[in-house]
Parts: sequence; C-alpha cells; structure tokens
Amino acid sequence: MAGADIAVGADLCVCPELPEPAEHTEPAEPEGRHAGLPLQQIIQWFKTMTTNEYIKMAKQNILPPFDKRIWQRNYHEHIIRNEDEYYRIAEYIKNNPMLWENDRYNRR
Repeated sequence: MAGADIAVGADLCVCPELPEPAEHTEPAEPEGRHAGLPLQQIIQWFKTMTTNEYIKMAKQNILPPFDKRIWQRNYHEHIIRNEDEYYRIAEYIKNNPMLWENDRYNRR
C-alpha cells in the first residue's frame, strides 16, 4: 500500500472494505493520498446524520429541543503519535462532559 512506511502507523485508507482498484500503468492516487472520502466529508456526514436523528427524537419528545446548533462549527483533527498521547486524549474525552456544568458556555 502506498505510504505504508509512515511512522505514525496510520492506515491511509479511510474505508478498507473497498475493493482494490484494478491494476493500471499509473497509480490511481499519488503516493501519500488516501482512498475514499476526505475526513471533512466524513465529519460533515456524521454531523448531518446525528443532527437529523436528534431533531426526529426531539419532535417525538424523546430528547429535549435544542437551540441553534448541536455541533460546533468546525473540528480539530490530530494524529495521535504515541501511547502517552493516546491515554491523555482518552482521559480528556472521558472526563470532559463532567466539566460542562461549570463551562462558561453552559446556559443553565
């Protein structure tokens, strides 16, 4: 696979279940490019689908209605480069919701 020698160990193929392209005289993608959708399109799809589901459930009074947006406008992508960084980020993700009660953006 093109780019397989990258040190971070990331698989550059977004969707590994896709069939391999037929052999060509020229590579289908320049070395270092991934196969499949760009990350921003995947994130956009995810936000759209989850927002639509939330709206549906809010209309059924399963979830509370929301004001303006569910998701923040952008996202921050980051390649996790080692085990220590992975654990630090995992702890942040796990513990961050508990900080919402005191967050300055929380309107409650």
